[in-house]
Amino acid sequence: MTDQTDLSLGYTDGDIDTNNTGAISLNSLVDQRLSRRQTLRSGASAAAVAVFGGTVLTACDEATTSSDAPPTVTAGSSGATTAGRMVTLTGTASDNGTVGAVAWAQIGGPTVTLSSPNANTTTFLAPSVAEPTTLTFRFTAADENAQTTSATTTVTVSPAVLGFTAVPKNRNDIVTVPEGYTVTVMTALGDPLAAGVPAFRNDGSDTDYANRIGDHGDALYWYGLSSSGTRDDNSSTRGLLVQNHENLNVQYLHPAGPTAPGGVRPEAEAIKEIEAHGVSVTEYRRTNGAWAYVQDSAFNRRITPNTPTVLHGPVRGTSWVVTAYSPTGVAGRGTINNCANGHTPWGTNLTCEENWAGYFRRSGDDALRSAKELTSLRRYGVTSSSGNYLWSTVTPADASSTIFRKWDARATAGTPTSDFRNEPFQYGWVVEHDPYDKNAAPRKRTALGRMGHEGAWLSRAEAGKKLAVYMGDDSRGEYFYKYVSNASWDAADATSANRLAMGDKYLDQGTLHVARFNADGTGQWLPLTFGQVPNRPAAGADPEYVFADQADILVNARLAADAVGATGMDRPEWTATNMVNGEVYLTLTNNNATVRPLNGTNAANPRHYNDPKGTSAQRGNPNGHIIRIRENGDDPAAAGFTWDIYLFGAGSDLDPNNINVSGLTAGNDFSSPDGIWFSRPTNPAGLVNPVLWIQTDDGAYTDVTNNQMLAAMPGRVGDGGARTITNTGANGATATQATRVGKPATDATVKRFLIGPVECEITGVDSTPDGRTLFVGIQHPGEDGTPAAPTSNWPANQNGAAPAGTRPRSAVVAITKNDGGVIAL
Repeated sequence: MTDQTDLSLGYTDGDIDTNNTGAISLNSLVDQRLSRRQTLRSGASAAAVAVFGGTVLTACDEATTSSDAPPTVTAGSSGATTAGRMVTLTGTASDNGTVGAVAWAQIGGPTVTLSSPNANTTTFLAPSVAEPTTLTFRFTAADENAQTTSATTTVTVSPAVLGFTAVPKNRNDIVTVPEGYTVTVMTALGDPLAAGVPAFRNDGSDTDYANRIGDHGDALYWYGLSSSGTRDDNSSTRGLLVQNHENLNVQYLHPAGPTAPGGVRPEAEAIKEIEAHGVSVTEYRRTNGAWAYVQDSAFNRRITPNTPTVLHGPVRGTSWVVTAYSPTGVAGRGTINNCANGHTPWGTNLTCEENWAGYFRRSGDDALRSAKELTSLRRYGVTSSSGNYLWSTVTPADASSTIFRKWDARATAGTPTSDFRNEPFQYGWVVEHDPYDKNAAPRKRTALGRMGHEGAWLSRAEAGKKLAVYMGDDSRGEYFYKYVSNASWDAADATSANRLAMGDKYLDQGTLHVARFNADGTGQWLPLTFGQVPNRPAAGADPEYVFADQADILVNARLAADAVGATGMDRPEWTATNMVNGEVYLTLTNNNATVRPLNGTNAANPRHYNDPKGTSAQRGNPNGHIIRIRENGDDPAAAGFTWDIYLFGAGSDLDPNNINVSGLTAGNDFSSPDGIWFSRPTNPAGLVNPVLWIQTDDGAYTDVTNNQMLAAMPGRVGDGGARTITNTGANGATATQATRVGKPATDATVKRFLIGPVECEITGVDSTPDGRTLFVGIQHPGEDGTPAAPTSNWPANQNGAAPAGTRPRSAVVAITKNDGGVIAL
């Protein structure tokens, strides 16, 4: 490394030059020393040290003063650290007289920001590096006679590593994180989001959930705000946290649980349950190191199943989506069962409608339906005789209201504009909304297809290339999809003031594809385009399905995927894009022996085994796995890809040859991967080899540990090889299955970072751009309890015992590293 001759002390004269005695400034003294090579008088000395995780390292000193005294020179050792960690530099200076000003300055290596450059002690965050890199710093002091001395020290920074001790498995009723980290409970179910809304009592008597945090918090994402309240993608101290609200712990929303006298739900109970679904936008601020949310922020917003929405894309205005509410088929109301998410480079949020089908009441109207309608409704599971929570049974006080009637999807003798037979076709979409504009109606992007959307994560945005959106359809045996925009990415669109118009450009016109995985580690994206999709063959009670046009294919994406021969998967859930290399990861939560029997495996879903839980058999693939793909040519629009299985979920005590294929240990074994996310590329955790966060939604392993979140540093597709697994059926029969696996996990590359409270799911994760605060969603703690006997008291007990009988609440936690470093590093 070459020292820089232009030495900047990193401060302005106004910061330190408050002494009016006429002494020469430290800047001037250093300039003189560098130009005249002065020497330090013999009575003065200085030293500099660097501290890394408690280790004190002395540094090399060089000294020069006025010509009437010989120089004093001392030397010491240098230090080393890894990217993303905090480093403390401490300089000391002594003199027979008085030491005046002191200053730290960086004189070599990648530029870092020194916290207190004009003090003896300063800190900085080790930057991201791809190989060991040396940073050089100089500490300078002046005495009362304006003579200076300097000392240098070096810090060698190596690439980032996982820098925490794995959290042991446990079944405690708190959020457990590694030593050196702090958990702060942020927003929880029922917290008010507007001025004048009363504090949450948490006894079932609370109302007005349209102005409160909803239940079952799921995927979340941070949108930065500047100090003046405008979009700022780099802000790590003020921003908007967008969170989905998937479902309900309905027993805790009411004083003694839900009621249905005479089979009819009370209006007050039903409206509370409806409003507790949807999406929340909440302003968070960090002040003096402490996080809090802003109850009366002008940005706070709830999007519920009653919020007006607009349909966009090829299905807009077609007969599929005509209802009594929208006779023209261009508008709708609300979003529900919002699970995973996505984020666009133009600053909008994508929320995804997952298990929406069960909310609708629909049976007994077959005679009024066409054969095509019945095939579609059955394929999507719109077959309930009551609908979740019986909302359609409510008789509202306002006879003109249809907010309850819309959940009754039975066809009547009238036309589609006189009832809500088509309301189920208004759901199952990816929904885009602008978190910075609470008055803009969310837009349902029908070009991305209708299914049980788990998430919608975009490819890297590269100038001149098309954008891809990767989506899982969360049900056993369903498929993995990719949408490719017609438009190529223009970087100028990232800063457009009309953000939803950018969604119109990239998300309304494009091609939906579905994946076929081949046994040799390759795969194809099969376009779901009218004219290229054959008729869907008859299946069971359903006749052959003939697609009429592109809208028909998009409304019935599952049927189209059936028709082209896509690969059925083990519950395809969240997707995540590695923004460094472009590879895409997909969690496959689990499967059972009914859907995937011994002879039903394939290379991409290769395991069939039993992992007993107590005395109960769990056959199939109860622990799940994570698959990853690399597009051919690293092009999001490619027609083909390569793939392997990155990790297999399993207990560390299971058969290493056929079940615990990834070689998991007690420090990283897991089951049922669900949420997945790569750290942001705005901090060292998201650069070079980004940290991958894995969250679980597990029932198979909860006799051993509560649900958890792991941090991983994966390799690349193809870093393992071919593998043949021997599967075992219930009767002792065996079958072999060839597959492709990634390199084995180690305790250095995969570690358990967090354990949640009792009966929770860990779902939703994002960080501030600087990587120093991690937000994590804790969903449905105590979900098996009752109002009289809750099985969890979290989050009230996170920092101490809670009063007996305290009801649990879904909530977001903020996790910070005590030394201020990047989370996980």
